This record gives sequence, C-alpha cells and structure tokens, in this order.
Amino acid sequence: MTDLHPDPTAPIDGLSHVRGPNEPPLRHITIPALLRQAVERHGSREALVFPDAGIRMTYAELARQADELAAGLLQLGVAKGDRVGIWSPNRCEWVLTQFATARIGAILVTINPAYRLAELEYALNKTGCKVLIAAESFKSSNYLGMIRELAPELADAAPGPLAAVRLPALRHVVVMAADPGPGVLSFDTVQGMGAGADAAALDALSADLTPEEAINIQFTSGTTGLPKGATLTHFNIVNNARFVTSRIKLTEADRLLIPVPLYHCFGMVMGVLGAVSKGAAMIFPGEAFEPAAVLEAAAAERATALYGVPTMFVAMLQELDQTPRDVSSLRTGIMAGAPCPIEIMRRVNRDMHMQEVTICYGMTETAPVSFQSFTSDPAEKRCTTVGRVHPHLEVKAVDGEGRTVPAGERGELLVRGYSVMQGYWDDPAATGEAIRDGWMRTGDLGTFDDQGFCSITGRVKDMIIRGGENIYPREIEEFLIRHPDIADAQVFGVPDDRFGEQVCAWVVPAAGASLEEEAVRSHCRGQIAHFKIPQHVRVVAELPMTVTGKPQKFRMRDEMVRQLQAG
Repeated sequence: MTDLHPDPTAPIDGLSHVRGPNEPPLRHITIPALLRQAVERHGSREALVFPDAGIRMTYAELARQADELAAGLLQLGVAKGDRVGIWSPNRCEWVLTQFATARIGAILVTINPAYRLAELEYALNKTGCKVLIAAESFKSSNYLGMIRELAPELADAAPGPLAAVRLPALRHVVVMAADPGPGVLSFDTVQGMGAGADAAALDALSADLTPEEAINIQFTSGTTGLPKGATLTHFNIVNNARFVTSRIKLTEADRLLIPVPLYHCFGMVMGVLGAVSKGAAMIFPGEAFEPAAVLEAAAAERATALYGVPTMFVAMLQELDQTPRDVSSLRTGIMAGAPCPIEIMRRVNRDMHMQEVTICYGMTETAPVSFQSFTSDPAEKRCTTVGRVHPHLEVKAVDGEGRTVPAGERGELLVRGYSVMQGYWDDPAATGEAIRDGWMRTGDLGTFDDQGFCSITGRVKDMIIRGGENIYPREIEEFLIRHPDIADAQVFGVPDDRFGEQVCAWVVPAAGASLEEEAVRSHCRGQIAHFKIPQHVRVVAELPMTVTGKPQKFRMRDEMVRQLQAG
C-alpha cells in the first residue's frame, strides 16, 4: 500500500467525521485460508523463530505442526464452535494453538498470563471452555497449581474427560510439560495424537468455515462489572492484520520482532496474523519482555521491524545506552498502547534506526486498530496524534447527546465498519450498550485536525493505562469490596514516570474494623493480575462525594498527587 494524500481522510463537511479509503479491498477469507496462502507462496521461508528455545520453523512446518495439533484436538472431542482456552506466555505452543483451533473452527479464548485464581475461574466459566491449554508455570505464577486448586478432581482422574464442580464445562487440561501429573495431558501428547494428520479431512473442516464466524474471544475489562469477552471473527482480525502491516510496508523480506504478549491483539493479530498476511518471519525474543533479550535478538536475527509500547522502547533505549548493539537492520515497527513523548520518538528514529516506526490506536472490540500513522508522517504528527483512519472504517466524534461535533472539537470516538466485534460473549445487554446502529462506542475522547489526524484527549470513563495495560477501576473496586474489612473503595490512576500511570486505591474500613494498607495489597495477591494491584493505598474515614452521593475521583486524584509530590 502506498502513502495516501491527506485529502481522502479529511473531516467530512467540517464535522468530526472521517472515512477511510476503499483500497486495498477487504478479503473474505478465514485464518486457515490465510495460512494456506502463505504456505503456497512462502512455504520454504522462515516463519517462526524462538531463539531462547532454539526453535526455527518454516511456513510449511508451521502449517504441518498446527495440523497435527488440530487433529489431536479433534480426538479430544473438540468441534467447531467449542471454546479452547490458552493460558501461557509467548511460546511456540501458543502460535500452534492459534492456528490449530482456527483450522477446525474452535474459538480460541485468550487468557492473560497474569491472571490468578478468581480471574481464571471467571474466564473459563463465562466462555464455557471445553479445553484449557496452559504453560506449567511462568515467573511467580504456578499455572498448573492454580488449575489443580480450581479442579481438585484432577488428582483422582486419569487423563480424559474431566468433571469438576467449579469448572463444569471443562473436559480436558493440556499442559506444556513432559509429565504434568494425574488427570492432565501433555501438549506433546495431544500433538502426537494428530501425527500424520489427514490434511484432506482437515481441509474439509476448514472449507465449512465462513469468515463471519467467531474465532477468538479476548477479555477486556468493562467500566462496570466483570471483564467482558470481546468476540472477534476471522473477517475482523484477518483484515485488520493486513491493513496494520501494510501501513508499515511489511513484506516477505521482513523479519518482525514481537516482544508484546500473544494473548493481546497486539501480539496475535498485529503480530502473528499481520506477519502471515505478508509472509514475513516472526521472531519472539522471549516468553515476556526483557529489553536485553529483544536487542540481542534484533542484532542476531537482523530484525527489520519491532513492536512495543512506549515504556518498552524507553527500557530498550536505556539498555542500548548501557550495552550498545548493532540494531542497524531495524527499519520500521509499531508503537502503541500509550502516547509517545516526542524525544523518545526521535531517539527510536535515530538510535534504533526505526525511521519508519508508526503509531496505532484502537481497542480489542475493533480488532484492534482504527487509526495509524504512515511511515512518512512527520515525527511530530506521530507523537501528538494517532495518525489517520484505517481503510474501510468510519469514525466520528460525538457529544453527550450523540451529535457529531465540529472538526477540532472534542467528542467521544465512535467506530463503524468491518472491524467491529460480533459482540460481548454471552452478554447481549453489554453488547447493546456498546454497539448502536453498528457504531462501537470507544469511551475515548478525541479531536480531528483538518487533515484527519486524530488526537486522543482523554477518556469518558476513568480507565487507567499502566505501561500499555488497560485497567478499569470498577473491576478492582468490586474485588476490594469483597474484603470483609472494607466498606467502600475507589480506584483511580495517578501519574507515574515509569509506567505512565499507577493504580491507587482509597478504601474505607468497615465499622469497627482495623485496616492496614499492606493488608489491602496482600488481599489482591494471587487473586487479581499483578498490574491491577494498587501501588498506592490510603485508608480513609470517608470519600469525597457530590451532593447526590457520587464519588469525586478527581478530588481524590488531586489530593493523592499532592501527597505523593510532598513525599
């Protein structure tokens, strides 16, 4: 795709309403068809590299191994439409699972590697996962231990159909370990069950799939209540992956470095599917982001493109200052998840040789990218805006009454087009609230300039963005209030030099209770993801309220910032 003149995406009739170009055309294909085409065109080219695990795989080998796993899942009784959960850091098995489930039309449920007991139980039961594929452990998380805690029935079961009281839909647990113990199958065993997979039989199953069918559920926390499962189709994510990588001019000659997590759209859509759409090589420098490992892989593998959130690039620049490496092969990439300071952009352009790095904006519910800069946009535009609208999408900014505001004025961004999710899994009420007349309400406030560049100016709700992770206070508040000694809790973000924002909680003790700040954090550990645990806690007698009884978070935030600055 060539760079476009600004005019096609300029605001329409002086209003905050933009429409993307109609080129390149949308493709009406499924994920298995996308991989098959990559194999036909680039079968002998390198597809997957996991340097730390010593894994290198061509496109042909990737398809073969994914077929084996798909055939193994069929033997476990997985059928089209069944949900299969994946709970793991970035590993080769994750990518194989992504393509194996799509091959047979099973819906992949991506589970955040930082999830703990309460979150895992909710995700599995909300989606009715039939199979859970998991790593044995990662960092401080003992995944297998947590699974056994939720399903103690595994201890007395032979590997086979499970019947667990707390996880009634789950039938099989598959773990990435040689000997995972009673009741659990190893990943290699399941893949081995499909050895010599009948490609023709799998082709017949894939031929029965349609691009409009759901293929992926990704949990995104709501502003109220528990996390919601954004349900995405082949059509959503295949096309978004194509357009994202077209804007960075990715080709089969490129080698894309992916240190962002696979459980998120950044990794699995913009990364994996984006690379496959172009026949590029995918390089995963480690199970999780480590700046030294990314730079080592960039140098050793002669990577040409790199993804990350701004905090990752800051850490890589610091590491590069301490230990220089030859990363001159880098050319392009994507920085997304939070605003990028212009000085960081300049250093990434200069010191990391990424003159063509672009900025993206979107949300899981829109598969995910709606706006992206072009490689030729000035650095200032790539820092102060999120670029221009993607092809085949329409976006407008509206006021509180739903009226489109004049260009240059702030309003809530609404997105319409091919990328809008099917809905929230098993939650028609939340779907109806989020999508009206085809328009997805983003909850983000933005403005458009006269060329159609969009700037994000705030959030309708009080979402916290900590190091690229979207955190919704209400979810944490509802968890905290479950503590018997907490009568009320309010959670909000406060500025942080390293992460952009940190989570802060003000809690009111229950009558007669004695509550320590550390006890609040201890209550969270092992139950909610580490990045949601409040960094700052204050125990207060009462919360500032409006006359109508609504908490005034802006007053709490202002007071907390003052206290932190005072030390």
